[in-house]
Amino acid sequence: MEKIIFVDAWNTFVTESGKNDAMQEILDSFPNKKLILTNATPEKQKELGIVDMPYEVFTLCNNPNKSNPEYYTILLHKFNLDPSQVIYFEHNLDAIKSAESCGIKTYHYDKDRNDLESLKVFLERNI
Repeated sequence: MEKIIFVDAWNTFVTESGKNDAMQEILDSFPNKKLILTNATPEKQKELGIVDMPYEVFTLCNNPNKSNPEYYTILLHKFNLDPSQVIYFEHNLDAIKSAESCGIKTYHYDKDRNDLESLKVFLERNI
């Protein structure tokens, strides 16, 4: 089974400038399923511009949020996945620690550096 790519929504795939088209181009170069992860409620998603996304969006509406390992436990259970079946990139260090504590391979994406080449290398090496 190909690994599923978990993509952080806010301050990674979507910022105040909108959707990161260059990031989407990299993601689209992989045939793997992608799932955008957020804490945002549907109303907050609209406010932040996390709408009409090219991939399915998953949220637990901050109950719990991504800094709580239970978020990932619920997510994996919902999609009947083992942590070894996914990789994840995220900007928030607390969310990264939380996902890693559940056995998910993660990459810290710094939106200010916008280092898409390093992200692509992470994806290539871990798919």
